[in-house]
Amino acid sequence: MTDRERFTAAVAGEELAGWIEGDGTPVLLLHGGPGLSYDYLDTLAAELGAGFRIAAYQQRGLEPSTLKGPFTVAQSIEDAVAVLDRLEWSDPLIVGHSWGGQLLLRLAAAHPGRLRGALAVDPLGIVGDGGMAAFEAELIARTPKKSRQRAQELDDRAMAGEGTPEEALESLSMVWPAYFADPENAPPIPQMRMSVEAYAGIITEVTKGTEESASALASGLVPYGVVAGAGSPMPWGQAAHASAELSPSAFLTVVPAAGHFPWLEVPGCVRAAALRLQ
Repeated sequence: MTDRERFTAAVAGEELAGWIEGDGTPVLLLHGGPGLSYDYLDTLAAELGAGFRIAAYQQRGLEPSTLKGPFTVAQSIEDAVAVLDRLEWSDPLIVGHSWGGQLLLRLAAAHPGRLRGALAVDPLGIVGDGGMAAFEAELIARTPKKSRQRAQELDDRAMAGEGTPEEALESLSMVWPAYFADPENAPPIPQMRMSVEAYAGIITEVTKGTEESASALASGLVPYGVVAGAGSPMPWGQAAHASAELSPSAFLTVVPAAGHFPWLEVPGCVRAAALRLQ
């Protein structure tokens, strides 16, 4: 979009790059993955629409941000804070999808004074393993039999840090329809890039240290919402419901006929939840 402003944020001697557009309540978007390119957030920004000043940045591992690590949960939190500092936002709304949803919950737990509210969209949860094991099993179960073994082998290589970006994207393309409530009518996979190093580094940590974050969220200092697709491979009971139940300041919205990208299948559902936190 021509009216987008580009920005860079310095952190630990490196730079993160992103864009900002619109007017209104400041919103920082956190993309999923981990290790994916942030381009697909364009549709989430469009879903939020008028009344928001929206920013997004590429998490480390892919251009236009630094390609260097460390690729850890702790560094991901530090990076998000550095972006908020660069934008000079003291009380934004944070909206995160998938892994980005867990990242925002960890950010809210670690830095409750830095945000007015948080919205996790079909997130990996913050209780126990966050639904990770069930999510992986369901995703493969929904994938056509002819592709399952190849998709699993390629994902195993990526998780071990041994695969190539091309192999990781091949695996993603095979399982892509399984992310949706109606796989047969799933939209085409958008152009994606992937950092295997970032994926392998962070994915090994997403089930660790959740107890501390869950305890901090239970204080109720940060209002947050969780939007879950009822037809998502992410088990909303283990992920979304358990995460929302932690805090008296949280709410849960389960969207019928929606999958892992609920705003694509049920437009308006994420905007409606964001307006509750505005």
